[in-house]
Amino acid sequence: MGALCLVGGLFASVPPGYAQEVNVYSARQEALIKPILDKFTTKTGIKVNLLTGDADTLLKRLQVEGTNSPADVFLTVDAGRLHRAKQAGMLQAIESPVLNQAVPAAYRDPQGYWYGLSLRARVIVYAKGRVHAEELSTYEALADPVWQGKLCVRSSSNIYNQSLVASMIAHKGVDETEVWASGLVENFARPPQGGDRDQIKAVTAGQCDVALVNTYYLAKMLTSNHAAERTAGSGVTVFWPNQAGRGVHVNVSGAGVTRSAKHLEAAILLLEFLASAEAQAWYAEKNHEYPVRSTVEPSATLRDWGDFSPDSLNLEVLGQNNSAAVRLMDRAGWR
Repeated sequence: MGALCLVGGLFASVPPGYAQEVNVYSARQEALIKPILDKFTTKTGIKVNLLTGDADTLLKRLQVEGTNSPADVFLTVDAGRLHRAKQAGMLQAIESPVLNQAVPAAYRDPQGYWYGLSLRARVIVYAKGRVHAEELSTYEALADPVWQGKLCVRSSSNIYNQSLVASMIAHKGVDETEVWASGLVENFARPPQGGDRDQIKAVTAGQCDVALVNTYYLAKMLTSNHAAERTAGSGVTVFWPNQAGRGVHVNVSGAGVTRSAKHLEAAILLLEFLASAEAQAWYAEKNHEYPVRSTVEPSATLRDWGDFSPDSLNLEVLGQNNSAAVRLMDRAGWR
């Protein structure tokens, strides 16, 4: 297991059945979630015990702990991981009219096992001056020979790419998606490596001309306190693909109530708070992710990139197609 960071006291010391607290396992970094959890405590008086760590490590921990797990809420990124938690029997379905009203149907599990709390769009970024927007159109077009040796992307082990391919399978089928993935691999400028920020830096440095990245990485680079990050981020421009068709591939950070939850009512209240307009506005401003509530404005940086049409595919499908996506990427040579 990887390292875990415990905040708010040891869970083992929490008396069972104590109603005025809730235990959260979070794959989101402490700085990206604790301030809004503190607001929940201030508003409700319910103490939040936060355990942060690697997403897959936390899921494994939940499985090992089973019904004895102290966790009430599992909070992670990517619908594919939320689906894995559901399939592993680590979550329970809940009924919440508040959540059903706040979170659009496409961004939550149809049976109430998990709810999206913030949106991230996986877009094409391109080099200013070397590429023009008129040259770009769709994810599919990135497999055209014109982009040979010009595309940077992270590895197939990254779930963001797996979910993008899973969405392609839902729309195009396995065979057509595999042809596309093979063409994409032919266009790689270098073997996949690094994270999304590294792809942006490679475009700015001239190692490639286009890259596939999540929007919030670029937003955080552009608003960074480090000049080198801002310089690297300012070398690229966002392009919204597939606007004449199904729309941009989007994903979520989200959460579900664990099967083992001892503080069920507090857990549901916390999820409802995280979907509230107040929490959504905080997410948008601090994390540069798009709110799931359409009535909440994104951050100023995101507004500068303009509006876009998102893919309306129910994100539960991303988890259902994940295994097929991984096998397909392997056959296509996407390492």
